[in-house]
Amino acid sequence: MVDDSLVIDQVLAGESSSYSLLVRKYQNRLFNTLVQILGSREDAEDVVQEAFVQAYVKLDTFQGNSTFYTWLYRIAFNIAISLRRKKRPVLSVDQGRELAGEEPVDSTEAPDQRMQREESISQVHQALHQLSEEHRSILVLREIEGTDYEQISEILDLPIGTVRSRLHRARLQLKDQLELILPDQQRQSDS
Repeated sequence: MVDDSLVIDQVLAGESSSYSLLVRKYQNRLFNTLVQILGSREDAEDVVQEAFVQAYVKLDTFQGNSTFYTWLYRIAFNIAISLRRKKRPVLSVDQGRELAGEEPVDSTEAPDQRMQREESISQVHQALHQLSEEHRSILVLREIEGTDYEQISEILDLPIGTVRSRLHRARLQLKDQLELILPDQQRQSDS
């Protein structure tokens, strides 16, 4: 396992090739999180690349008050917000699934179970993309990434109390969106 602070010290001492260790360690995790937030593999790739470049350029400002990944994610999150403001894409659930790729399939499932699971995943993605950016981001960080409240607070630059209340509201909004989607799905399957 790579010790981030040791690698950072090496890079700051002039061994710039050591930075690739941090890139390899965090690029997939950061990419997967950003795909969920942005809904686009292409945009996530762009943001990840830009985030690593900015982190490298600003590495001397990293104070170590948080983990490197939290600091890197904060940079990426700000880039993603700027990108979303510029683009304001409208994306259907099917387009989002095509861009993000299909969900992994458990080959031990019966076909009807797999179909039902895929439908549920699709409904959650559809509901998630109906939420505001701030609520979608906080849900992805907590529920998909498993990020703790303190790290979310650092990443989003919010007090922990705000993180808790925003997460609560985001969960309620997701529940409301799912309730809107599920009756539609139920009516279609009853027809």
